[in-house]
Amino acid sequence: MTPKQFTSLAYKSVDEFVYGKAPNPVVCKNGMVIGGGTVYPEINFTLPNMQVTNETLMDVLETYHEIISGVLTKAHELNAPGVVVEYETLPEFTYNPTWGVQVHRILRDTMREFETKHGLKSVMRMTPNDVREFNRPPIMRSGRYFNNMLEVFDTTAKDGADILSIESTGGKEINDEAIINVDLKTSVFALGVLGARDMAFLWQHISNIARANKVISGGDSACGFANTAMVLAERKYIPKVFAAVMRTMVTPRALVALEYGAVGPSKDCAYENLYLKAITGTPISMEGKSAACAHFSPIGNIAAACTDLWSNESVQQVKLLSGFATEVSMEQLAYDCRLMNKATEKGHGLLMRDLLVESDCFTDPQAYVLRPDVAFKVAEEVIKTSDAFSRTVNTARLTLEILNNAVKKKELVIDEREVKYIDMLRSQLDDIPENEDEFIAEMMDEVDPGKFIPEEYGLSV
Repeated sequence: MTPKQFTSLAYKSVDEFVYGKAPNPVVCKNGMVIGGGTVYPEINFTLPNMQVTNETLMDVLETYHEIISGVLTKAHELNAPGVVVEYETLPEFTYNPTWGVQVHRILRDTMREFETKHGLKSVMRMTPNDVREFNRPPIMRSGRYFNNMLEVFDTTAKDGADILSIESTGGKEINDEAIINVDLKTSVFALGVLGARDMAFLWQHISNIARANKVISGGDSACGFANTAMVLAERKYIPKVFAAVMRTMVTPRALVALEYGAVGPSKDCAYENLYLKAITGTPISMEGKSAACAHFSPIGNIAAACTDLWSNESVQQVKLLSGFATEVSMEQLAYDCRLMNKATEKGHGLLMRDLLVESDCFTDPQAYVLRPDVAFKVAEEVIKTSDAFSRTVNTARLTLEILNNAVKKKELVIDEREVKYIDMLRSQLDDIPENEDEFIAEMMDEVDPGKFIPEEYGLSV
């Protein structure tokens, strides 16, 4: 497959860059248009604490039926204009594709029932868990885990899934330690070299499956990279400025999915979606304050500023005072979307966007880099070059410059310790050779050879 090249932004003005609208909207089989002017809730859920075995499978299936019935009932009661349901498989459902397909069928059949009986349109996003990392070191291009993952994609696409997505993990085996060590150089290797190569390999397969089954090739997420950094920064294990740089520098890796056939909507936990939308014009899903059930974050409002789907990330089926947590999440998302859509209807969409932005952007570097104007700068930097390695380095360097300028202008107030890390991270980038081959050779001597298999990324030893 010849990769698509993006050489200019999809927007002429940052004032056009708003939630609910995308230059290249996605039209689903049932007529729902994502990015066509309406923000839809995207609900994600998982089981309560219970084992998944042959013996418990019937209870598991019944629980999923209970979940989907509850969230769709709530969406119908709140007059949601439509719903996207993300079915993110547990590892057990990717190890055992038959189980995963059984769950998918229960969800899909219930969604069709609600559309027929109540007129509630819904779309299924199918997200198999990337279990390739369960081999150590990971085997990325062959074997049982890889084949089972593709089987889940193909079988559920045949069974009615609308959108195919994944949180792929190529390079994560190197990046996990890099985050803890605040090692930007190794993160560049993990993302700009290993991750980008894995994305090119994997997304050709996913897009081919989507094309063969006439479904939508959605997008990826660097959740295991940037969101891991965000959570660790919130717990004060690593600097927030490092997490902010990780937030932008995963973009070149993520863009590879769209170069190899993905058309959006990209996945909810990928905050890099903001930059992808600026570059490609494809619709995106985002999560923020209404994903607090899954994780805390410093970007609760700003994440919604340019989104097309608004997600809760994930929530367990546990009982709260009002009802099950899954239904509570559905209600929160529905009201959030109702407010954004009403602002658009009244001609105040741009104002609403700016309020979402300004309520967060000055309080944390991870929020500051999600400003629409900053997103344009990052997006423009990404498309200046054509290879993921130089894009990753240049994006990281630009982000540090943006944060440094924001601190100097007192637009962003951060601890003095955080300011010192800006210079330290710049120094790490200065140690990276400009030539990718030289960089790879250097890193092959520095990275623990027991942690990854170069051939699984198309690299020779």
